[in-house]
Amino acid sequence: MPMTVLTVAVTLLYPLAIWFGHGQVEPRWLAGLLLLAAATRLPALKLSGVARWSVAGALVLVGCAIWSNLLLPLKLYPVLVNMALLAGFGYSLTTPMSAVERMARMGGQDFPPVAQAYMRKVTQVWCGFFVLNGAIAFGTALWASEAVWSLYTGVVSYALMGILFGAEYLVRLRFKRLHHV
Repeated sequence: MPMTVLTVAVTLLYPLAIWFGHGQVEPRWLAGLLLLAAATRLPALKLSGVARWSVAGALVLVGCAIWSNLLLPLKLYPVLVNMALLAGFGYSLTTPMSAVERMARMGGQDFPPVAQAYMRKVTQVWCGFFVLNGAIAFGTALWASEAVWSLYTGVVSYALMGILFGAEYLVRLRFKRLHHV
């Protein structure tokens, strides 16, 4: 659990740290932040193939940043995070239990088929979000200033995620009421 908190904290603060460090610290040294982000995921490696690919991708970005001393590889990390989440959620759609259902079952509940179908649709919505969010993060990494990139990847994308969580919660309440689940 403490490592999970550290992973979330590093991931949330990463865009801000890159923005503040840009122009003050060489990108090859800022790559240490990405190395820290990858290191916090090490405990998950034995659990998840997505975690293994995510850490491998982060290490490639670290290597590119150190070798080139450019900021771009570091700005691509949020794109990598979205790709990893898309891979995990998307893969779950090929299995009997979607990612959202798997998370919901952590509470020890069983769900009727209508609820399972709803959770599969929610998983699809999150996949769409990760595609769109990753594309915007990619676009800002390539064509926007560091300030715009940092604002989007460090504030706007999290606000959009919160809005999606909130909207889904309201839809879920209505769904439960209509289907007596």
